[in-house]
Amino acid sequence: MTTLITGGAGYIGSITTRAIRASGRAVVVLDTLENGHRKAVGDAPFVQADVADADAVRRTVEEHGVDEVVHFAAYKAVGESMANPGKYFANNVTGSQRLFETLRSCGVDRVVFSSTAAVYGTPARVPVRESDPTDCESVYAETKLMIEKTLGWYARTSTMRSVCLRYFNAAGASDDATLGEDWRFSENLVPHVMKAVLGHSPALKVFGNDYPTPDGTGVRDYIHVEDLASAHIAALDHLASGGASVTCNVGTGQGTSVLEIIAATERISGRKVPHQIVARRAGDVSEVWADSSLVRDLFGWEPRRHLDDIISSAYAWHSGRPGGHRG
Repeated sequence: MTTLITGGAGYIGSITTRAIRASGRAVVVLDTLENGHRKAVGDAPFVQADVADADAVRRTVEEHGVDEVVHFAAYKAVGESMANPGKYFANNVTGSQRLFETLRSCGVDRVVFSSTAAVYGTPARVPVRESDPTDCESVYAETKLMIEKTLGWYARTSTMRSVCLRYFNAAGASDDATLGEDWRFSENLVPHVMKAVLGHSPALKVFGNDYPTPDGTGVRDYIHVEDLASAHIAALDHLASGGASVTCNVGTGQGTSVLEIIAATERISGRKVPHQIVARRAGDVSEVWADSSLVRDLFGWEPRRHLDDIISSAYAWHSGRPGGHRG
């Protein structure tokens, strides 16, 4: 069994690639390297190409005997998506649709898709369930929802089946601290906390401390990237055993505040995290965390790592790189 991993040279993609290989599957990674790193793929077979390049995808499928696909490749900066929506619709949506049509023509009909909890927008309640309304508040989120719907129609009109994984807040680094998040390309909290504690940036900005939460700062569901990687393997196994298409939240089911992230970093690193409280950002919600009972019940998947594991692995990864990035 060979798994094609698009965007496999990125943060989550590279760690998932290694986990899939360790599970006994053969892999081939396809990535443009626009935001990925060739070194992160290691010695895995690699093709530098765009998912919209039908000839490159078809050749890769045929040469490597691809049976299934994990589709990460996408632009993911929320702010950029609002400033340049055409770029996101062209790459994330049209590129994905071309990929799926090429796969279908090659007889590859199992896809695990990297989606996002951002499709829920500002939820009316927490924890968030898959049955809750979607209300995208960014072009980025809308592109992910459009791809979910595209896959839903393929399931109804062809043999293609898919698992759409709605990630909550992926964080941390690989257990051996050899793969992690490049803070140059990240809008996520944990790498920016690391950047501040390691002295590579001015004080971290904490956007608001007047939310209706226990300490006044925003609360999110942080899931260790290694646990997230294992959810992809469970999804692949589900499809390989004939399972039906499904959309699942992937989170821990617990919320953690910004100040709790800072406190854990200070405790684990033994260093202060310089930070300042500033005004709330427009559109930020007070608290969001997942109801992950569906993925637990359907796949038998459970997160095994906790907040300290996230912070410890991230600190080990970033402190081992004076420049703060893979290169």
